[in-house]
Amino acid sequence: MCRPSRASEQRGRRSPVRQQETPEGEYTPGIEGPAVDASGNLYVVNFQRSGTIGKLAPGALQSELFTSLPADSIGNGIRVDRQGRMYIADFKKHNVWVIAPGETAPRIYFHSDQFNQPNDLAIAADGTLYASDPRFASPSGGQIWRITRGADDKGRGEVMSSTRRLGVTNGIDLSPDGATLYVSESNSRQVWAYRLDGSKLLNPRLVRGFADFEVDGLRTDASGRIYLARLSAGTIAIIAPDGSLEREVPLRGKQPTNLTFGGPDGRTVFVTQKEGRFIEAFRVDRPGREPCLQMPRMC
Repeated sequence: MCRPSRASEQRGRRSPVRQQETPEGEYTPGIEGPAVDASGNLYVVNFQRSGTIGKLAPGALQSELFTSLPADSIGNGIRVDRQGRMYIADFKKHNVWVIAPGETAPRIYFHSDQFNQPNDLAIAADGTLYASDPRFASPSGGQIWRITRGADDKGRGEVMSSTRRLGVTNGIDLSPDGATLYVSESNSRQVWAYRLDGSKLLNPRLVRGFADFEVDGLRTDASGRIYLARLSAGTIAIIAPDGSLEREVPLRGKQPTNLTFGGPDGRTVFVTQKEGRFIEAFRVDRPGREPCLQMPRMC
């Protein structure tokens, strides 16, 4: 499996080179939750079987098993904080797990019976987690959780209030300044922006909607652009903060579920593909928000 040469990487607004990073079939159809740590390792849920987490090391041609969650738990979103702690949303057992740096054993960071099914995670500079919590059986009733670290090193979570009734909340991420939370909704095919005030979601603003194809995971770059996975459209939509569509990146796989930024300069976008069950990647002209949090020197 060859890697794109530096000469072939995207510069400016030229079409990105899409590169398949892992063999087809490495993961289950539940492939999701990509996250990159400060060492450049990529983590993805459901490697070979449900309830596992795979790891793709920098330069590796295939993933390896990183860890397994306890019985009946199935991960979805993953995020890594500045200290190297990994958080995993477990939609089956209503947990958020944490794995300490240098370890592989998960422990419960936060649990609530009020979860619908925790889906995706976003992480702020101070380590606060925001979790999308959809109710897929209903076009409304989705929630967003705010989870902070207590003095006992465990999470403290609360459902965020909103002046707008939320739909099927799915993809989630923050603006570079941490003041705005972006949320995609599967049922409406829309992306919404909220101003954060503690546990309140204020000033709801429709960023952009699409007439077709379900929307899924999203991430922001250092300039505030939104990268949105359009499931079944086979593209990543790049949306300016004002809602204008800059372009759509066509992918090799046709069912992108989620994405994250990584690479040595934070400018590689890794995409999880339900169709084919592999990871692909393309290069962009600006680093992601999260790599800039982990390694500010690159930004």
